[in-house]
Amino acid sequence: MRATGFISLWTLVSLPCGELANPAEHEDVVKHAIKLHRGKGAVVTQRKQWVLESCRKLSGLLRQKNVVLNKLKSAIRAVEKDAGLSDEEKLFQVHTFEIFQKELNESENSVFQAIHGLQRALQGDYKDVVNMKESSRQRLEALREAAIKEEMEYVELLAAEKHQVEALKNMQHQNKSLSMLDEILEDVRKAADRLEEEIEEHAFDDNKSVRGVNFEAVLRVEEDEANSKRNASKREVEDDLGLSMLIDSQNNQYILTKPRDSTIPRADHHFIKDIVSIGMLSLPCGWLCTTIGLPTMFGYIICGVLLGPSGLNSIKSIVQVETLGEFGVFFTLFLVGLEFSPERLRKVWKISLQGPCYMTVLMIAFGLLWGHLLRIRPTQSVFISTCLSLSSTPLVSRFLAGSVRGDKEGDIDYSSVLLGMLVMQDVQLGLFIAVMPTLIQAGVSTYSSIFKEILRILILIGQILFSLAAVFLICLVIKTYLIGPYYRKLHAESKGNKEILILGITAFIFLMLTITELLDVSMELGCFLAGALISSQGHMVTEEIMSCIEPIRDFLAIIFFASIGLHVFPTFVIYELTVLLFLTLSVVIMKFVLAVFVLSLILPKTSQYIKWIVSAGLAQVSEFSFVLGSRARRAGIISREVYLLILSVTTLSLLLAPALWRAAIMKCVPRPERRSST
Repeated sequence: MRATGFISLWTLVSLPCGELANPAEHEDVVKHAIKLHRGKGAVVTQRKQWVLESCRKLSGLLRQKNVVLNKLKSAIRAVEKDAGLSDEEKLFQVHTFEIFQKELNESENSVFQAIHGLQRALQGDYKDVVNMKESSRQRLEALREAAIKEEMEYVELLAAEKHQVEALKNMQHQNKSLSMLDEILEDVRKAADRLEEEIEEHAFDDNKSVRGVNFEAVLRVEEDEANSKRNASKREVEDDLGLSMLIDSQNNQYILTKPRDSTIPRADHHFIKDIVSIGMLSLPCGWLCTTIGLPTMFGYIICGVLLGPSGLNSIKSIVQVETLGEFGVFFTLFLVGLEFSPERLRKVWKISLQGPCYMTVLMIAFGLLWGHLLRIRPTQSVFISTCLSLSSTPLVSRFLAGSVRGDKEGDIDYSSVLLGMLVMQDVQLGLFIAVMPTLIQAGVSTYSSIFKEILRILILIGQILFSLAAVFLICLVIKTYLIGPYYRKLHAESKGNKEILILGITAFIFLMLTITELLDVSMELGCFLAGALISSQGHMVTEEIMSCIEPIRDFLAIIFFASIGLHVFPTFVIYELTVLLFLTLSVVIMKFVLAVFVLSLILPKTSQYIKWIVSAGLAQVSEFSFVLGSRARRAGIISREVYLLILSVTTLSLLLAPALWRAAIMKCVPRPERRSST
């Protein structure tokens, strides 16, 4: 009975390939096949006769396919031996025959795959969701592979068509004499073909068998235009240039990063429109915040909110905008380092090292305590506490921009302490990113592996400390032997031409950034150290470089703060406003109190008054919590709800930061030294 039922499955595929064309007849055949499979509805002789006829038709198709394949092989041999055909024509005919061979073989494979899938479905349990899910996954994989094969066959047909055109051109050239211009153009055409073959990367063929690569179905979307003719012409151009957008089944959107034909220049018009929109809308938003007494950075964040997913949703290249915005962080930290001389760094290095470490440990301890009371997993508590312990370096840098930094006798400058602690937090950020894989594994670890996890964390901390020592050793070598001659050479070459100076300084920033990245330390630290090294050359050098780099920093900072606004969701804040305000005030107050407590222990008695200003500068959450939160959500450390809470608390704390900073400045800084830094 099992054999008869299995044979009947063949007929479900073989009969539609033959005479049946009416949907009603298809339905009758299916019903009849199911009855045969179950042994009902037909006498034995009738069932055997029906199965034999169906199998005979299928076997006849398979024999016919083998005959055609043999004829194709003979035709290929005949073409290859034909001396009357040119090489291009031989290539075209052989290519066409090979494509047809593949088509026949793939059609036969599809028949067997369909039969196997139907057999698996009939033998499965319709109440078993797991089994149905597995069957669906296997069918999806088969369809993806079939789509890829069909796509490759279509590409081969295009290549065959190109070979046919080449053969026709060669025949025409043989039948007529060419002018000198035609001969030159023909030579150029052949050279262009060779160039395309040399520079073309077979990325698809090279990567489709790589481990971890999956085949997926995507949608290719063209932009709608009011003018249908313009739309049609534009679609033809985009089809040729590959500038349309792809969307996968997870709603991720993709744009072209590297074209197949590198000889044609291309531009991402979505990205251009996004930058233009941000630049135009940032101006009125910045003016509005200046009018009401807020820092302009909040106007840029509002610009991102209005253009982002929670507003007009007009930003298409979100990842590209965020990537460009990262350069705003790099140049901001470079200018911070430019104003933060090594002498000040030596004066406050102990406070800068101890303060953030103590604060992070205390935040984690409080987080574990509240997590135990609220029954939150330890890994999630550690992540949230560490995330909230970080403060925004770009924001505080804007607060300190242009403020007075004159030290009193025996006192420590509050700006030096604050910036030193923020730089150390950036180092902690790099350490935390390195430890995140261990946190992910700790969520599923057993008690027997706790010792191994602790040992692994200690090894990671040792690696980071070694990397920091290597970075500062490199900085010492650069400061002693390289930075002086390098700047003097730039200054001599840039007289009357500032581009060399700007390019040279930018290259030095990127060099330090690359060094710290290679040593597994945060790139932000490299930018800060680049500024600190250049500031060692004197005040005149600092002023000259700052006048050149500040305009670049200002523009990129606009993009950075607008990219933060893309992740702010006002509707969620409005729905949960009471809870979010309570959480935000709790976090701000806790960070302020902890900072005051820690600074009271480590600051000299003559500088105790600056603890209020430094604590006010640290009492907000860093925008890097967006990055950490997104990584943790993808890794399963935190849930979607916790992720949205972190984003909202971070945003509200950044909005409260100017008011707290201004209050601390008004209270603690004497009026003659006070200057508005917001």
